[in-house]
Amino acid sequence: MTDQSTPSHPPVFLNRELSLIAFNRRVLELAQDDSLPLLERLKFLCISSSNLDELFEVRMGSLMQQVRAGITHPDDSGLTPQEQRQRLYAAAHELVADQYRSLNQTIIPALAAEGIHFLRRTHWNEAQALWVKQYFRRELLPLLTPLGLDPSHPFPRILNKSLNFVVSLEGTDDYGREAWMAIVQAPRALPRIIRIDDEAAGSPNSFAFLSSMIHAHVHELFPGMTVTGCYQFRVTRNSDLAVAVDDDDDLLKTLQGGLFERNYGDAVRLEVADNCPQEMIDLLCDRFKLDPAAVFQVHGPVNLNRLMALYGLVNRPDLKDPPFTPRLKKELSSEVNIFETIEQRGSILLHHPYESFLPVVEFIRQAATDPKVVAIKMTLYRTGRDSAIVDALEAAARAGKEVTAVVELRARFDEEANIDITTRLQKAGAYVAYGIVGYKTHGKMTLVVRRDGARLKRFVHLGTGNYHPGTARIYTDFGLLTDDRFFGDDVNKLFMQLTGLGRGMRLKRLLQSPFTLHSGMLERIHREREHALAGRKSLIRAKMNALIDRQIIEALYQASQAGVQIQLIVRGVCCLQPGIPGLSENIHVRSVMGRFLEHPRVFYFLNDGDDELFLSSADWMPRNFFVRLETCFPIDTPELKERIIDEAFERYLADNTGAWVLEADGQYRRVKRHHNAKPRSAQLSLLADLAG
Repeated sequence: MTDQSTPSHPPVFLNRELSLIAFNRRVLELAQDDSLPLLERLKFLCISSSNLDELFEVRMGSLMQQVRAGITHPDDSGLTPQEQRQRLYAAAHELVADQYRSLNQTIIPALAAEGIHFLRRTHWNEAQALWVKQYFRRELLPLLTPLGLDPSHPFPRILNKSLNFVVSLEGTDDYGREAWMAIVQAPRALPRIIRIDDEAAGSPNSFAFLSSMIHAHVHELFPGMTVTGCYQFRVTRNSDLAVAVDDDDDLLKTLQGGLFERNYGDAVRLEVADNCPQEMIDLLCDRFKLDPAAVFQVHGPVNLNRLMALYGLVNRPDLKDPPFTPRLKKELSSEVNIFETIEQRGSILLHHPYESFLPVVEFIRQAATDPKVVAIKMTLYRTGRDSAIVDALEAAARAGKEVTAVVELRARFDEEANIDITTRLQKAGAYVAYGIVGYKTHGKMTLVVRRDGARLKRFVHLGTGNYHPGTARIYTDFGLLTDDRFFGDDVNKLFMQLTGLGRGMRLKRLLQSPFTLHSGMLERIHREREHALAGRKSLIRAKMNALIDRQIIEALYQASQAGVQIQLIVRGVCCLQPGIPGLSENIHVRSVMGRFLEHPRVFYFLNDGDDELFLSSADWMPRNFFVRLETCFPIDTPELKERIIDEAFERYLADNTGAWVLEADGQYRRVKRHHNAKPRSAQLSLLADLAG
């Protein structure tokens, strides 16, 4: 309830789906920023396209299901599923139009100016056309299967996000069948951009689109027929994998079967070439049960994300971000016993990717070979197929150590990799659990039990990001290595919850979802509000990927009304609307983006000078609070606390190169540096100060 001494104002909420579109627009703005290296701009363009794919696969897929089920109840923003669907399509159309304008009018000409050419089929000279013909016959023709449409050849099943061509034909074949239409599917193994031989191209770094090569020679798939049209298309399908199971065996089997069917879920978007005639579009829409709003006609390849391959194909370091080496302190190298280092220092904070992820890998690797280590317990959400961490767990299990891995099989789009990891670890003799039915295990934690003389001692790693060495080079995250006995006791209890049964195991230091994290955050927000009402010092700072939970937002509004200054750094979706007089004028929201994907969750409460700082695996979203197992752990060491406040908040609040501010009208506006102001980039400053 709002205190009578504070003004009341009905809370307002921004729509989650439209906020997600706004995030992808900020990514696209980075692609349009000519102060960034050119190939990095291309990368951001591809990321904005990939993000949009996932939005359609998951969020639009959910909305379509609600619409078809006849659900009309509005969300917190006041929009019904039908209204959300309409607005999401409209916003996506604007975004896609901007993506292709950026590609065709800015990025491709800029690449050409740097000697990197995309050769259009209408501009191939004789030598280029001959090389393409030979390549098509040698590398493509054997892999392409034309699928004629007639009563004995129905319309084929179209794989999610695959490249396809609808071909119109005239003529009669040897069996007397009159040609009409055919489908040509491009195997996913084929590259979407192909380097043309330097001699044929007349210069290095010349490329052709796979779609152009197929279009130019599609007639060779239909000998004796006349091709009257060839048009690329791509279908996006609902790919949210929903499972309802009662035990682990069923979960594994259900996922293994569902992964295949995911590729053929209900269609939610159709991308077609901009020259595709309306009758073809109508036919495809009828086939995929889509209305005109779901059709995106594009001038260029239908999957911009596949242009990401150019980044690795072109050896132009001058067009990329300068390389860097994550810092690795000598006391954390493979030459030093990491457990002794932790004992000497107490707690070790790591800030990735500026500081190396290798100490985390070494923590597991040394645990696997150290004769004093008797047990390793670890959660795995996303770790990659070829993971040194999984190798170490496998080796530890084969060496006879007690290895427990809680593998989250339902980590979206990583299900297949995690099933493979599960099989490997089980064969090695590890105990593998899938967590708790109905709850995803999203917390990042490792427990190592080591014999120290006559007693057993626990060592812990807790983090805000996944145990994935690859993403640890491109995601920013914090991790903590510690031998704190209270942390060790709490993490042990969490593993007991995940693998066993029981009640009443209260944690001493950590907050956890689904039990104490939500209430713990609300309690601390309300406490800051009470401090402000009593005239005491108050401040809330929070850094996260998404802010969606209604109760948290309402509590922040109430704290703002009481006079609490609230500084939020939210990378992606934010449903809170700041700057509204009488409601949220004391709330500042910004999104900071750059070379690395901002990923840590950090929460700070001033508490009248007795401040609290937490790192967490959880965003402020209902799913993180109520249907996931998450960890949130305090940082009490003054030195580490000071570091995090500086590295997670101060630098980002001062950023004037890659920051956007969410205004009272619900729109994001990029921060513009004043004429004489010094450029301040949080990520670049951290690279300079932390990386090697």
